[in-house]
Amino acid sequence: MDLAVQIEELFKNDRKKFLGFIRKRVRSQEEAEDILQDVFTNVLAASKNVQKPIENIASWVFTAVRNRIIDSYRKKRAEAFSDLQTPKQQEEGMDTFEHFIEDVGEGPESDLLRKTIWEAVQEGLNELPDEQRDVFVKNEFEGISFREMSEETGVNINTLLARKRYAVLHLRKKLSELYSSINES
Repeated sequence: MDLAVQIEELFKNDRKKFLGFIRKRVRSQEEAEDILQDVFTNVLAASKNVQKPIENIASWVFTAVRNRIIDSYRKKRAEAFSDLQTPKQQEEGMDTFEHFIEDVGEGPESDLLRKTIWEAVQEGLNELPDEQRDVFVKNEFEGISFREMSEETGVNINTLLARKRYAVLHLRKKLSELYSSINES
């Protein structure tokens, strides 16, 4: 049987197994899907140049998957806005920003708190250059990956990561005073 056909069969039959393996090691389902698709595309392309028969195709593909996961760790990764906490905040057990936006309580005080924080976020976003704001909003609020944005816009992924990083730093600075006053209450 042709190697490319064997790889396609492996993908069809063991896709969920590969995806589960990847998903345990990456941050999101979307990233896992991207890695799996990249690996199978690359393995199929590489199969055209293979001269000797491969004894265990699944093992060969798992090795490629593992290497791709390692590569993803090595690349610059943007922090999720909700993951941002200073070491001091972590040490003191302060709540994450996301905690205040979530629907954690009922009543006028909780509503006012969420509204105040959301207004500060919106104000901070409006102060950003369009490119930074767009990347932040698409990634954080719309769940669009940097890869998708790069393909859509033609802008390098590292440039998009930098834009988001600048946006996060601006919002962190913008919200730090508000955040401090909330934690003091």
